[in-house]
Amino acid sequence: KVESEALATSSRSRKVAEDADIGLNSLQAYKLSLSPSFSLINKEKQDGSKYPELVLEQPLDREKQSYHRLVLTASDGGDPPLSGTTELRIQVTDANDNPPVFSQDVYRVSLGENVPPGTTVLQVSATDQDEGANSEITYSFYKTGKVFSLNSKSGEITTLNTLDFEAVKEYSMVVEGRDGGGLVAQCTVEISVQDENDNRPDITFHSLVKMILENAEPGMLIALIKIHDRDSGENGEVNCRLEGEVPFQIISSPLSKARL
Repeated sequence: KVESEALATSSRSRKVAEDADIGLNSLQAYKLSLSPSFSLINKEKQDGSKYPELVLEQPLDREKQSYHRLVLTASDGGDPPLSGTTELRIQVTDANDNPPVFSQDVYRVSLGENVPPGTTVLQVSATDQDEGANSEITYSFYKTGKVFSLNSKSGEITTLNTLDFEAVKEYSMVVEGRDGGGLVAQCTVEISVQDENDNRPDITFHSLVKMILENAEPGMLIALIKIHDRDSGENGEVNCRLEGEVPFQIISSPLSKARL
């Protein structure tokens, strides 16, 4: 086994062949099948015996190739030379050289303001090309009050409390994904709160006169009425009318004001 972060020119050696003959007829050299990642150096001990040294020529990348097969040939010095072969199987073990990657840089979602607590907002997702613990991702985010909850394993975001459009219209949070080796990635989650018609209009009455004479001229301004609805859009538009048959009329004016 060789780690995927092993440096180029690192080497491994061991005794892999024996020859019972002596002199030139004994083991003389080793040869390695062609490989861009490995080479072979023939070494000699003090007693004259030969041994091979396998050299790593370039860094390995497990995500591209996790397994290497090489053929090692040992030859003697006879005429003709005799040889034997063996297969070298090299498994590249994982190094934490890949950070997590989120499926999106920015997640956007719209949510009604009165959804119940526990409602699923969305699920963020990140992947890691490494394996084992190096590919296991834990999710976290900076707390946004007591509004949302994040499942650290699944990446699912849910509501903790009812949202209020009139209080906060948008939320933006940074979600972090951390793998088992400590590498980190981030994404942004933007939540837009949608308004619902959950507010009654507020009416403020300002009387301008205390008494009205029986012969008062039509069109006399009696009071100012201010009407305000905290909802937005059509939900915030108000209509004002008088109930029953009365000798008065309401004249609407801009900015939710009316004259009586």
